[in-house]
Amino acid sequence: MIVKVCGMREADNIRAVEALGADWIGMIFHPESPRFVQMVPTHAGIIPDRAGVQADAAPATAGQPRQRAKRVGVFVDDMAQNIITRVVNYELDFVQLHGHESPTLIRNLRRTLCAADGQGRAIAPGLGFIKAISVASRDDVRQWEQYADCVDYLLFDTRSPLPGGSGEQFDWSLLEAYDGPLPFLLSGGIGPGDAERVRQFRHPRLAGIDLNSRFETAPAVKDVELLRAFLAAL
Repeated sequence: MIVKVCGMREADNIRAVEALGADWIGMIFHPESPRFVQMVPTHAGIIPDRAGVQADAAPATAGQPRQRAKRVGVFVDDMAQNIITRVVNYELDFVQLHGHESPTLIRNLRRTLCAADGQGRAIAPGLGFIKAISVASRDDVRQWEQYADCVDYLLFDTRSPLPGGSGEQFDWSLLEAYDGPLPFLLSGGIGPGDAERVRQFRHPRLAGIDLNSRFETAPAVKDVELLRAFLAAL
C-alpha cells in the first residue's frame, strides 16, 4: 500500500517522515492553502523555496539504503505554465490536480512534459498524473470516467470548499460505485485512530492512502510519532 503524506514543507520534517518509510511526499502549490509552498524573493529574483521541499533524502541507518519518497505537487486550477515551472524546479515525480482541470489540459501537460522532442529528450519523462475527485455522493464518484485515459491514479477526497487538508471524512461505502480500471488513493480526514478502519476497507483498485491535517501539530508540520504509531498499526 502506498502511503502518501501530504501538505509538507519543512526540511527536517520531510526527512523524518521519509525515514518512517512514507512512499510519497505531497507539497501543495495552492496559494489559499495554509500549507502553501511558495516561491521566495531574493536579491537575484524569485526562486523556489527549496530549503524544505528539496530536502535531501533521509540518511541511511543500520545498513539500510537512503529513503527518498517521491515528490507530488498538488495544484488547484492553476495555469499550465505554473505547473510546468514547478515540475522542473522541484523535480516532481507526480502532478496531482485537485480542481476542475479538464482532460484536455491534462493531456496537453503530459504531452509537453513527457513527450520526447526532436532530439529524443523530454522535460520530465517519468512524470505521473493524479486526479483528485471530491466525493459527497455516488454520482460524484462517476467523475472518474472523463479522466480514464489521461491520468495514472485517482484520489478520492472529501468534498470541501477549501481543497487540501479539510480533516473531514466521507462515506467510504460510496466508492462501491467506482468500477474503473485506474488505481486510487483513499483520502479525506484519515486520522491516527483509523488504522483498523483502513485495514478493513476493501476495494480491488485501492492502491494507497493519503494522510494530512489530522497528523499535524501545525499546518505543514507533521507529528512524526503519531505517524509512526499509525503506520505500525496499519
